Amino acid sequence: MATTIEHQTRTASVDLERLKSKQREVWGAGDFAVVARHTVFPGELLCEAADVRAGKRVLDVATGSGNAALSAARRGAIVTGVDYVPELLDWGRKRAAAEQVAVDFEEADCEALPLANGSYDIVLSMFGAMFAPDQRRAADELVRVCCQNGRIALANWTPDGFWGRVFALQSKYIPPAAGLTPPTAWGKEDHLLRLLGGRVRVERCRLRYADFSYTSAEDWLEFFATYFGPILKAFERLDDHMRRAFAAELKDLTEQFNSATDGGLVVHAEYLEVVLTKL
Repeated sequence: MATTIEHQTRTASVDLERLKSKQREVWGAGDFAVVARHTVFPGELLCEAADVRAGKRVLDVATGSGNAALSAARRGAIVTGVDYVPELLDWGRKRAAAEQVAVDFEEADCEALPLANGSYDIVLSMFGAMFAPDQRRAADELVRVCCQNGRIALANWTPDGFWGRVFALQSKYIPPAAGLTPPTAWGKEDHLLRLLGGRVRVERCRLRYADFSYTSAEDWLEFFATYFGPILKAFERLDDHMRRAFAAELKDLTEQFNSATDGGLVVHAEYLEVVLTKL
C-alpha cells in the first residue's frame, strides 16, 4: 500500500485541476446519454445487488446521465446524483422528468463532495468514480459520505475486459499524464481494498458483462467516434495517419471480442460489481 507521502508525491507532479478541466470537456463532448443506453441494465443490477429500497437515502457518484440514480429512484429511494459535467446532469434531469421520478441532480466533484459525513445509506458509482484522477481522494469520499453499516456498491470496467483494452489502446495514441494509476485498476478487487483500507467489508464481488450489439465493427466505430467523448476527442487530436491507425486497431480489438456467429457484432464487456459495507 502506498504511504500518504508517496501518494502526495505522485499526485503533486500532476496539475489535477487542469486535468479535470480537460476531462469535463472530453466527457461533455459527443452525446454520452446515447452511449449510456448500453449500461441501463447494469444500473438495475447494481441497485439490486445493493438492496436499494423505498425510503433509503442513495447517492450516485459520477452519475453521468443518471443510469444508476434513475434505477434507484424507480425503487422509491431518496436519490441524489452528482457529477462535475453539467451537460450530463442536464440529460439526467430530462430523463427523470420523462419517467416522472424524483432525483436531485447536483454538480459536484467526486474528489470533494459538498456533503455531510455519513449522510447516505447507500453510495453507488457505476463506471464513474473510477475515472477520478486522484483515486485515493475519490475512494475516501465514497466512504466518508456513507453512514456506518451503510453500503457502497460499485461497477468498474476491468483492465483485461473490452473497455479496459480500449482505454489501454487509447493511451498508446494519447498518453495520459505521467504518474496516474489507470482507471481500470478499480476493476480489480485487491486495488479497491488498498484504496478503501480497513474501513469496509466485502459483501459481494463478481464479474458481470454489459453487451454492446452492432451490425459490424465499422458500425461500432462510427457510433463511438461520433457520440463517445473520449474516442471522439482522441480522433480530433490525432493527425490523419495516426487516426487511421487508431481506427484500425479499434476495429481489430472489437472483432477480437465479438461473440456473434451470424456476421453481426456482440461484445461482452467485462466489469467488476462490488458491494461493500462500511464498518
